[in-house]
Amino acid sequence: MDRGWVFALTIAIGLPVAATDMAGLLDRWVAEALVVVWCWGLFLYDHVTSERRRRIEMWTVLAFATPMELFFSEVWLIYEYQHDLMPLFVPVGHWFLFDLGRRVARALTNVQITWSPLLLSPLVVYGAISGGGTVEVVLFIGMVLFIRYGPDPALYAVMTWLALAMELWGTWLGNWTWAKDVPWLGLTSWNPPLLVGSFYGLGDLLVGLTVRWRLGQGSSEAHHTSHHDGP
Repeated sequence: MDRGWVFALTIAIGLPVAATDMAGLLDRWVAEALVVVWCWGLFLYDHVTSERRRRIEMWTVLAFATPMELFFSEVWLIYEYQHDLMPLFVPVGHWFLFDLGRRVARALTNVQITWSPLLLSPLVVYGAISGGGTVEVVLFIGMVLFIRYGPDPALYAVMTWLALAMELWGTWLGNWTWAKDVPWLGLTSWNPPLLVGSFYGLGDLLVGLTVRWRLGQGSSEAHHTSHHDGP
């Protein structure tokens, strides 16, 4: 099975297993442990079967995703996990979603998807006018800037939709809940924010820049988007 499908199914199935304790069949800690072991096992298998650039990308994603998750959920408090602390499968889940986004973006190279997030603009306006999702304006501006000036606009566009799909699934299941009032900013948010992909766009941008720096700006490998994604 293609690795992208494995990542997609891991997210789609792992979240309800953790949220519902496998429909109440398992103890909470056992259910979460199963998801953690599977996710980390899959991540490590991906690591040992991948070439150098991809391995650097994998650990760079974790290096950014882990502190960002802890900051957002434990310091800024813009969302809260079901059992308070961040589950240990979350950081590697960011890698699965990131790599899945790249695969989808490459598969849609002949499709005009770059500015597809603009389809959400009516809902952004509604959120601002109704007062129920004023943070959407900030996130929308951020996403437009990433797409316009970032090095991988197609990826940012794809991540808008993949992140929204995952967030809708996770919040509906109860894995996490976004705060209605955004601390520090005086803004409001839906659960989840529609343009939550802006956070992922920022993460993807940081990962891309860091990997290029790590590999060396002068090397051809540094400017090469990894195509060695495995089967």
